[in-house]
Amino acid sequence: MRMTFGTASFFLDWHAMSALLVAFVAVIFDVRLRRIPNYVTFTAAAAAFLFALFVDGWSGLGWAAGAWFVGAALFFPFFALGGMGAGDVKLMAALAAWLGPVDAIWLAIFASMAGGVLGAVVALSQGYLRQSLSNVWLILTHWRVVGVRPVEGFTLSDTRAPRLAYAIPLTIGVMCTLWRR
Repeated sequence: MRMTFGTASFFLDWHAMSALLVAFVAVIFDVRLRRIPNYVTFTAAAAAFLFALFVDGWSGLGWAAGAWFVGAALFFPFFALGGMGAGDVKLMAALAAWLGPVDAIWLAIFASMAGGVLGAVVALSQGYLRQSLSNVWLILTHWRVVGVRPVEGFTLSDTRAPRLAYAIPLTIGVMCTLWRR
């Protein structure tokens, strides 16, 4: 089931354009500041909720809120394990609120694929690819032995590894999701 936000294609176009605008604004913040401020993510989510309420009433609001929860749930485990920032999770949730729950799943798939490719490119360009692959192997081995939990020395807060501004893969994910429609 695809969220249409009303019968007029005008509203659907505004929806897609709004999601892209949010993603592009987040990229600017993420690249410049290395973080995505709450006022960007929370304002984007609130605007999506209000837009859905205005166009489709309470059912639209419920649909957008459900999509927000799907988006947050898809990326929260990566945050909980220390491999992703909270701003990335909140951005994913806000974008999902604009796109709908089914498209949130596609967004997560496309963004993860783009993140893997861009992460490899960043690691390769920084001369860190071999170390990165070794770290992934160590983390997977640790999880097999101890269980899935954050691995000390391999989280965002305690590593000096090159970092990827994840708003970029999320923006690519939005574009691919909209193209897929």
